Amino acid sequence: MGKTLAYKILESHLVEGSLKPGSEIGIKVDQTLTQDATGTMAYLQFEALGIPRVKTELSVSYIDHNTLQTGFENADDHRFLQSVAAKYGLVLSKPGNGICHQLHLERFSIPGKTLLGSDSHTPTSGGVGMIAIGAGGLDVAVAMGGGLFYLKCPEVIGVKLTGKLPGWVAAKDVILEILRRIGVKGGRGKILEYFGPGVKTLSVPERATITNMGTETGATTSIFPSDEITKEFFEKESRVKDWKELKADPDAEYSEIIEINLSELEPLIAKPSSPGNVVPVKEVEGLEVQQVCVGSCTNSSFKDLMTAAKILKGRKVSPKVSMTVSPGSKQVLEEITKNGALVYFLEAGARMLECACGPCIGMGQSPPTGAISVRTFNRNFKGRSGTKDDQVYLSSVETAVACAINGKITDPRSLGDYPKVELPEKFEIDNSLFIWPPENGENIKIIRGPNIKSLPIKEPLSVSLSGKILIKVGDDISTDEIMPAGSKILPLRSNLPAISNFVFSRVDPDFVKRAKENNGGFIIGGENYGQGSSREHAALAPMYLGIKAVIAKSFARIHKANLINFGIVPLEFVNKNDYDQIDKDDEIEIPDIRKHFETGDSEFIIKNKTKGIEIKVKPDLGERMKEIILEGGLLNYTKRKHNNGIQTL
Repeated sequence: MGKTLAYKILESHLVEGSLKPGSEIGIKVDQTLTQDATGTMAYLQFEALGIPRVKTELSVSYIDHNTLQTGFENADDHRFLQSVAAKYGLVLSKPGNGICHQLHLERFSIPGKTLLGSDSHTPTSGGVGMIAIGAGGLDVAVAMGGGLFYLKCPEVIGVKLTGKLPGWVAAKDVILEILRRIGVKGGRGKILEYFGPGVKTLSVPERATITNMGTETGATTSIFPSDEITKEFFEKESRVKDWKELKADPDAEYSEIIEINLSELEPLIAKPSSPGNVVPVKEVEGLEVQQVCVGSCTNSSFKDLMTAAKILKGRKVSPKVSMTVSPGSKQVLEEITKNGALVYFLEAGARMLECACGPCIGMGQSPPTGAISVRTFNRNFKGRSGTKDDQVYLSSVETAVACAINGKITDPRSLGDYPKVELPEKFEIDNSLFIWPPENGENIKIIRGPNIKSLPIKEPLSVSLSGKILIKVGDDISTDEIMPAGSKILPLRSNLPAISNFVFSRVDPDFVKRAKENNGGFIIGGENYGQGSSREHAALAPMYLGIKAVIAKSFARIHKANLINFGIVPLEFVNKNDYDQIDKDDEIEIPDIRKHFETGDSEFIIKNKTKGIEIKVKPDLGERMKEIILEGGLLNYTKRKHNNGIQTL
């Protein structure tokens, strides 16, 4: 039986376990990335490990999220990040250089390598044939110290592409089609691997759009082969030495195959408020639009912006619409400036934003109350934009620009001839906003602002757990809902006492008050609890508030790992109907939970003292994860292993 490309790369990095779907594996990590919204805490955690220098081949600290500086907090964090990078041996990407995933694709991605990032859209680099996985900051900190990254070995779904995209249909429509078919849970525990003759028709930026947004299916990662198209991309980036051919065996066996004929696709759009709520554009055509945002790590490449510029050339943005454009990198902005395309945006009436995440993470450009905003982003969870009752639609660049021109949702095929975009022969390389570390960082002093608070450490797991159910939520609750972002909250990422006051603030404004009054307690969740962003603050802040366990029908991969990393017990209902047997304010007890973890019990009982009933739950954790819970989290576990000489970091 032939091997998939994903398994070839995983096998070459496998240190512990075997490639059997569902079993735990530990892989060597070649590269890491962080961004400033997750990085400050990740580097506080790295400091706590007591390791003098990063041990990866490359680690990059990007500043792209918290670039709106309305107070001292973000600027102080940036100064902290720069001093940390110099001391511990990381490359720092300064504000204005661009979005981490676009930049990493351009400057540092290497086919066949592994990349672990403290951002859920790290799989962007799968567009060149990397195994690139999003994780919590503590997992990344451990990897920077030379530790393995552990995960359940995924199945590999083959996505067979045939045909060629017709005019006005984009790579974004490919991933929207996959989301239409498998939804936001269909990729859990799986890797999406693309193959087939249609792959050759897609450029690297198009492939990266697809792998980036594959995250929204719940997939561990997504990957394309590295072929002559990839080589051409590396030549344009003056990095052809980093290229090599990589592909699956001809007889590779996949757990299942999804077949997509690119020639048959049409423009698609995700309606509010889920990336999986996908319909053809023509089904919602005519709805009035008041905002259009082009950009994000999904659609901010040179190809994306040139497509938008050429569509806008000689046209105007509707008077009803506010349109913004966020280039993905300084390289992209420089190229469209030199070739004159920037003028097309300005003459059309679009607003140019800096090379950063911006509106995608709720940093500015919140839409008007109740208004429709069409965005080329990857997520449209309720309130993520910064407007509580937002109506955010997700589309391709082509569809978004058509909406901006007409002031209503528009099938872009109505605009006439499709503009052709050619990538430059060579991109002009300017690495001046990267700061490389000195050979030795011993004498570097780390600079901490007053907003940077010390890292809290959780105690080992108690003998038994008891307390009140503080909140009960439904299916597909995202980390945006658990720990909101936005311009008011993101600057508090390095201040856990302050940011913890916003946990579930958009779902239940009284949650924090109840948590404090009851000295913590429990959370009840539905299916896919914690989908979306990798933000570990959605686990860290609840831990700070005393959350002891989350009991859900099922968990999203990264959030479940983050809960474990910070000593919060993730439990699943054995019988999912028991979700209906437990409510907010119920008093519950989990007797002898420490003993259950120590003896490896696969199931045990929760006592609902309020209702006088017992409910069966299961931890669904491997032995290593149970040990981490017993220790009170990954930091305690790693330090003990290191101090005992069991694990070399």
